[in-house]
Amino acid sequence: MILLLATFASLMLSTALILAGHGLSSTLIPLKADLAGFGDLQIGLISSSFYIGFVIGCLFGPFLILRAGHIRAFAALVSLMSGAALLHPILVDPLAWALFRIITGVCFAGIVLVVESWLNDRATNENRGTVMSLYIICYLGATMGGQLMIVGFDVSTFVPFAIASIFVSVAVVPVVLTKAVQPAPITLVRFRPINLYQTSAVALIGCLLIGLANSSMWALAPLYAKQIGYSTNEAAYFAAAIVLGGAITQWPIGRLSDRVDRRIIILLLGFGAAAAALVLFTLESGNFWTTFTVFLILGMASQPTYAIVAAHAFDYVEAEDYVETSSGVLMSNGIGSMIGPTVAAGLMFSIGPEGLFIWVALVEVALALFVVSRLVIRPADEDLEKTDFEYGATSNMGAVLTPDPLDIEDPYVIPPEEFPAYEQDEGMASEEVGDLPNRNDEDENPPTTDETQDNSRFPSG
Repeated sequence: MILLLATFASLMLSTALILAGHGLSSTLIPLKADLAGFGDLQIGLISSSFYIGFVIGCLFGPFLILRAGHIRAFAALVSLMSGAALLHPILVDPLAWALFRIITGVCFAGIVLVVESWLNDRATNENRGTVMSLYIICYLGATMGGQLMIVGFDVSTFVPFAIASIFVSVAVVPVVLTKAVQPAPITLVRFRPINLYQTSAVALIGCLLIGLANSSMWALAPLYAKQIGYSTNEAAYFAAAIVLGGAITQWPIGRLSDRVDRRIIILLLGFGAAAAALVLFTLESGNFWTTFTVFLILGMASQPTYAIVAAHAFDYVEAEDYVETSSGVLMSNGIGSMIGPTVAAGLMFSIGPEGLFIWVALVEVALALFVVSRLVIRPADEDLEKTDFEYGATSNMGAVLTPDPLDIEDPYVIPPEEFPAYEQDEGMASEEVGDLPNRNDEDENPPTTDETQDNSRFPSG
C-alpha cells in the first residue's frame, strides 16, 4: 500500500490542493455574493455558470490535451483557474462573476480529465480499484477540508480568495516536476443520449434529475444557512455535512444495490432525500446540531444516487460500452447541474430561503416517481447478471475512467489521427516514452490491435 501511494503521490497531492482551493471558493462565492448585495437569482446564475463551464470543459478538454499534452495542459488550466479565483474580489459584478465561474468550470473539468486519465494509465488491472478508491477518498476529503477552511476567515476581505488561489497555484508544482512519463493521448467518445435512453432510461433521466437537485444543494446550501440566521462558519459546516453524508453511505448502499433491483434503491433514496429536504423546509433556525444532522441525512440519501444510477446503466451494457455510458451519464448530470441552481435561486427569491428545499424535494420526488414508472414498464430481470458495484467506476468524480481498453474499431469511438504533443523527441530512447508509437514510423510498423487498445483507453468527460 505504501509503495502504491508513493507511485501516485504527486498526482494525489496536486488533486488534493486543487480540490481544497475549489471547495473553499465554492463555499465562499455565494456568501460573498450575498454580502455584496447580489440578488438570489443572480447568485443562482453564477452558481449555474460553473456547471456550464464544466460541460464545455468535458467536451473540449480532450482537444486541449491532444494539442498540448497532459503536463502543459494541466499547467495552463491550473494557472487560469487560479487567476479566475483572484478576479472575483477585484471586479465585483454578477456578470463578471458568472464569466469567472464558467472559466473555472472549464478548467476544473480539464484538470479532472488530466488527473483521472493519468491515474488510469499508471494503474494496472490488479490495483485500479484501490487507486480509484484512494482518489475518491482524496476528492471527498479535500473538498470537505476546503469548505471548512472558510471557518475563521472574514468573507468580506480579499484573503479567502487569495488562499483559494494559492492552493490551486501550488498544485501545479508536483505535476510539472514529476519524472513520470505523461500518458498516451486521449481517445474521444461521442455522447449519444438517445442510445443511452434506449439502454437505460433511468440512467439518462435519473442523472439529469440528480444534477438538478445536487448542484442546487452544493451551490446554495451556504446561502440558505446564512439567510436564515446562521453564521458563516455554521454555513460552511452545513455544506460539508452534505458531502460527508454521501461519503458515509455510498459504499454500503452501493453494495446493497448488488443484491436487489437497483431501481428500488434509487426510489428509496429519492423519497428519503425528499423527506429530509421537507424537514429542512419546516425546520426553524436556532439549533445548530439538529440542522447539521438533517443536512447530514440529506447528504446520505442524495449523494449516493448518482453512483447507483451509473451502476444500473452498466448492468445493461457490454464492457466495451462502459466508456460511452460513463460519458453519457456524466454529461446528463452536467446538463441538469447547469439548470438546477438558477431555478432553485428563483424559488428562494420568490418564497424565501426555504425555497431551495422545496425545489430539492420536488426533484427528488420526480426521480422516485419516474423510477416507479420504469418499474412498471420494465419489470426486474431475474436473470440479469449485474456488474459488481465499484466505488471508482460509478462515482461522478471518476466517470471519465474506464477499467477496460477501448475498441478503436467501434464506429462511436474516435481515435485521434495525430498527436502533436506526444511526438517522440529526436534521439529519445524508446523506453523513456513507454509504448507510445512514433507517428513517423506508423506506416512501416503499424501497431497491433492490443497495442492500439492500450493507447486508447481514455474517454472524454
